Amino acid sequence: MSHTLTAARVPAPGRILSRELEARGWTQKDLAEIMGRPIQTINEIIRGSKQITPETAIELSQALGTSFEFWTNLEAKYRHKTITRKEKPMKKPPIG
Repeated sequence: MSHTLTAARVPAPGRILSRELEARGWTQKDLAEIMGRPIQTINEIIRGSKQITPETAIELSQALGTSFEFWTNLEAKYRHKTITRKEKPMKKPPIG
């Protein structure tokens, strides 16, 4: 039996947001108007070129009836996964 653990898949926050909008029948413009943000901000989050800041997480949670922690945790986990994927293994220093 293998004891190797694999990392769980962490979806991009923008993908989750896009699916949530679709499920509600909302457009990016609808959400932007509710949040009082430019549509470009919503589009950039969905495309993954803009991170969800704590301020944006508050606005998303209020607009969508979700928790602030949902968005901040999702963003943090996704960014952590992205960073660890790019890390190069550290070389061991020579002994002696």
